[in-house]
Amino acid sequence: MLMGQSLISRKLRDIERERQNPHISLRMGGIQTIVARLEPAHAGWRLDRALADAVPTLSRERLKALIRSGAVELGGSPVRDPAVKVRGEEAFQVAVPEPRSAHNEPQDIPLKIMFEDEHLLVVDKPAGLVVHPAAGNLDRTLVNALLHHCGPSLSGIGGVARPGIVHRIDKDTSGLLVVAKTDVAHERLAKQFAAHSIDRRYLAIVNGVPKASGGTIDAPLARSSTNRKKIAIVEGTRGKRSVTHWRRLDVLNDGALVECRLETGRTHQVRVHMASIGHPLLGDPVYGRSGKSHAKILKELQFNRQALHAAELGFSHPVTKHKLSFSSAMPPDMQELFKALGV
Repeated sequence: MLMGQSLISRKLRDIERERQNPHISLRMGGIQTIVARLEPAHAGWRLDRALADAVPTLSRERLKALIRSGAVELGGSPVRDPAVKVRGEEAFQVAVPEPRSAHNEPQDIPLKIMFEDEHLLVVDKPAGLVVHPAAGNLDRTLVNALLHHCGPSLSGIGGVARPGIVHRIDKDTSGLLVVAKTDVAHERLAKQFAAHSIDRRYLAIVNGVPKASGGTIDAPLARSSTNRKKIAIVEGTRGKRSVTHWRRLDVLNDGALVECRLETGRTHQVRVHMASIGHPLLGDPVYGRSGKSHAKILKELQFNRQALHAAELGFSHPVTKHKLSFSSAMPPDMQELFKALGV
């Protein structure tokens, strides 16, 4: 009898908790069931949009997939059309499976974390660290390191327990990178990158001294048709608009330190654009060239990468909307190269 009263009391507490909260989460058998109560203001909205507004921990794209899979119910019946209009004040049940394990293995690789909360983190990546596993680099990547660092704090991107790589920097480029930990943060950060509202400033050491103090390179980029490992400036519709604003900061011995601010963020953008105006990055094995004096210095310093560093990163926090800005000092190897080329 006492056990029966205890169960009734617990049920009453659950009912009261549901009544007081816009949505509640109950976890059973690896499934998180979210009861999402819509407001009168949601009347006439698409179901996916209304649920995304009511349950801010799930992105609209994730909810679309859940709806189509039959994981969203109203009154015990699945609702499979993300575009169906809601009346408002309904209570939908959303069954969210636990994030699947990523195929990548967590690996204990030291990371320099500049900022972290439950939504995202900002990493200062060293040169030589690949961002994402791919052919030739299946492990020991930034993703492997983040899986180890974040552990259970990753809520899953698209239903998979993995960090959300919103943008990448080349293996041999150092500097700042933002990574999403949730679906919502990933979706909203991706929109900022697509809208070109992210502030990105790079430092580069280039071959030769630009005559102008600065300028803008507006040249479309695409994968080279003759060498698939290279990016090239192309004409016509095949290329994506790519814009780099550059400024000469210091004159060196047959070289210069330049600042590049990206309006767009294409693969190898700074490397290709600076090479296109006759000033490729020192140490760049793909787009660069070095005179005898530079080659000697690079060899003496064992500088085996393009001289490029992502020094500043600014964006709006995808959840709080606060403006965040981060800076990273030029790494020691580039500082040594800068000093060796000093006039």
